[in-house]
Amino acid sequence: MTQANRFDAIVVGSGITGGWAAKDLCEKGLRTLVLEAGRDIVPERDYVEHVAPWEMHFRGRGDRRKLAAEQPIQKECYACDEMGSRFFVNDIENPYTQSEGTDFKWIRGRQVGGRSITWGRQVYRWSDLDFEANAKDGHGVDWPIRYADIAPWYSYVEKFVGVTGKREGLSQLPDGEFQKPMDLTCVEEHVRGVLASKFNDGRILTIGRAAVLTEALNGRGACHYCGPCERGCITRSYFSSPNATLPAARRTKRMTLRPNSVVESMIFDATTRRVTGVRVLDAVTMQAREYHAKVVFLCASTLESTRILLNSKSPEFPDGLANSSGELGRNLMDHTMGGRASGTFDGWSDKVSYGRRPNGIYVPRFRNVKAQHPDFLRGYGMQGGGSRGRVNADDTPGFGTEYKQALRAWGPWGFSLGGWGECLPNHDNKVMLDAARTDKWGIPALRIDCTWGENDVKLVKDASRSAAEMLEAAGAHDIRTEDTPTQMGLCIHEMGTARMGRDPKTSVLNGWNQAWDALNLFVTDGACMASSGCQNPSITYMALTARAVDHAVEELKRRNL
Repeated sequence: MTQANRFDAIVVGSGITGGWAAKDLCEKGLRTLVLEAGRDIVPERDYVEHVAPWEMHFRGRGDRRKLAAEQPIQKECYACDEMGSRFFVNDIENPYTQSEGTDFKWIRGRQVGGRSITWGRQVYRWSDLDFEANAKDGHGVDWPIRYADIAPWYSYVEKFVGVTGKREGLSQLPDGEFQKPMDLTCVEEHVRGVLASKFNDGRILTIGRAAVLTEALNGRGACHYCGPCERGCITRSYFSSPNATLPAARRTKRMTLRPNSVVESMIFDATTRRVTGVRVLDAVTMQAREYHAKVVFLCASTLESTRILLNSKSPEFPDGLANSSGELGRNLMDHTMGGRASGTFDGWSDKVSYGRRPNGIYVPRFRNVKAQHPDFLRGYGMQGGGSRGRVNADDTPGFGTEYKQALRAWGPWGFSLGGWGECLPNHDNKVMLDAARTDKWGIPALRIDCTWGENDVKLVKDASRSAAEMLEAAGAHDIRTEDTPTQMGLCIHEMGTARMGRDPKTSVLNGWNQAWDALNLFVTDGACMASSGCQNPSITYMALTARAVDHAVEELKRRNL
């Protein structure tokens, strides 16, 4: 083994959690190797948020034949458009299979930064309402932590990320370390007032809490509201690994970043009961390599991390590394979507909003907070917003000068609300390796077997009804509703499959995100989640990662790892 292949720490993945692990490990003095399966990203070269539609070959509509041929799954995500498709995987090179009755849309990004380049940037803390839910209603296993354990790490992360938001003092949605909030539009202010005056069940409307700067921070500029955040951000105004954590790690001069490095499996030493390194394939040359370290952080994203563990077979672990409990690959969750309503408002004809605010509104969970709903468990938060756009060019008749003038007219104010619901842990929602199918690099593909449960569907139905009644109470007309759940995966909040817990017989990880079966292996991406909550999960992943890194470094100092 050459010295060049040995490090203090290895981080697999460079996205939301991998970037955090790299930053904190490097800042705490560890020589850290970051392995990314995809290509490198140079913001000045690769970000395309300022490319105008008239500069695009297909005027922003994309090469539909190419998308259908190479990215039939990825194109289901709104951000996988003519310019943004470069940040999504090729589905032919990265296949997966599904059991009969499963319709899961696995949306993926393989490049330095992963999906942190294209994420929705919404950040909401969990509370003990979420951390205690499994123990109280008996679904899943009890979380090994509570809000008090993670609260200081939320603060630590938020101060570096830069989060815009408004303090509301809610027990179910704790306030964080906020920069100044973005402004609500006039119709959003109106609906906020209606919810406060006409509902007595805890409904409030607040501006979204987003990882977007409204004030300059650490050399990153405040947002200038240009709009297509999912294509990159050259001013680094929104948080991503290439914008913030990886540059911080690089400044320590302790990080080695290797793009095009596909991790095939972990190397396990049965004598020491420790992971000693990783096996890697060069994505371009197919050359095999091994890298070794004292501690490994697996942050490849929920299903990729689990896939690596399942593929890390040995005589001790014939069904995958860290799988003595049999829970690896089990309890796959996503957030439900599809329960929504939209409507039109009269009035405010003298007002318009300028710029493209990279944020919407949020209605925090109000179901099953203080009183138990008779029909379902847990709850949902609602996202959406009220805006006014110009008339639709495709629906406007005319030709020539009069047509061009007509397109300058403003339409009425509209408002939409949609529910993001909590998916209950379900042991039968699972992933496994499919030995009959491999990816471009010869690694077994995942086979996914999952479906929404009865409670999940009930949340979608109730979210639709609640959204409609709020819009009606606010005076909207032409209210349109939908109450059919979207396919699992499309919320792009997949989580679970290597859950934390209190008992090694029923969980994969302990309360510090360590694998029970190999204590120097940490899994801190969405795979670690024991339940899903209803909040966008990335800030929780980041806080768990920072907490785990701190613990890992202390354990190394004590020579326990």
